[in-house]
Amino acid sequence: MEARLLNELIASRRSIFPPVFTEQPVDRAILVQLLENANWAPNHRKTEPWRFQVFRGDARQRLAEFMARAYREQTPEASFSEAREQKVRKNILKSDTVILIILQRDLQERVPEWEEVAALAAAVQNLWLTATAYGLGGYWSTPSTLPALTDWLELDPGQRCLGLFYLGYHEMPSLPGERGPSAEKVVWVEE
Repeated sequence: MEARLLNELIASRRSIFPPVFTEQPVDRAILVQLLENANWAPNHRKTEPWRFQVFRGDARQRLAEFMARAYREQTPEASFSEAREQKVRKNILKSDTVILIILQRDLQERVPEWEEVAALAAAVQNLWLTATAYGLGGYWSTPSTLPALTDWLELDPGQRCLGLFYLGYHEMPSLPGERGPSAEKVVWVEE
């Protein structure tokens, strides 16, 4: 692979939100490749702390209804917004696929939890970069209802949901990146 292509891919990755997703279906083989690439993330002591649940088709409706209900039940009346409740539902239904991002904590706790969260984030980055390479848009959402979602999923011991990854083809124009210069964030120590 040419380094230039990898550099361009990394710099072109963007958060693409469900309202701009199209109805074009994502081929299952592409999803399998995204998840395979996620599986190659680095991790300490080979704990491989990432787990994913893939919601497609009618399963999205069940997820959307649960998330809207959880928002309604957990939001204080003074803060509740019917428009926000509808947005929770629509984001899921507008996505071709919603991948639930699940942390599998090493039950022996051989590494600090933050290292496993970092490894999971690296897996999501691999997934996201692969999605970008296939022309897909994605967005990692971390709603306040994640603890309720963890309960609803009836996850195994040591597991908890750390977000939803909305995925689909999109109509978003290519936008320039917004990052400050890397030189302002690096200290070189050479002597």
